[in-house]
Amino acid sequence: MFEKSVTDTSVQRADRALDSAQSAADQAISGVSNAIDKGVDRVRVATHQVHDGALRATEGTSSYIRQDPIKSVLIAAATGAALMALVSLLTRSNGRG
Repeated sequence: MFEKSVTDTSVQRADRALDSAQSAADQAISGVSNAIDKGVDRVRVATHQVHDGALRATEGTSSYIRQDPIKSVLIAAATGAALMALVSLLTRSNGRG
């Protein structure tokens, strides 16, 4: 009889521990889910802001090119030449190392 009482008490304690662990796991899952939702929302907002900024930059660039096309072409050519020189310099220094 004593053994059955000890066993019943142990089973009850194990059940309470399992319920407590399940509750903690549910809370953790809920917290992670909320954090993921907030993260997704932040990424969505940031993506929208970047998209809007890119559109404004595109509109500004297009307007500048329409207003002064020769200067725009010269700036683009100079930028391209500078980038090619930089790439050439970097590839040359990497080949020596």
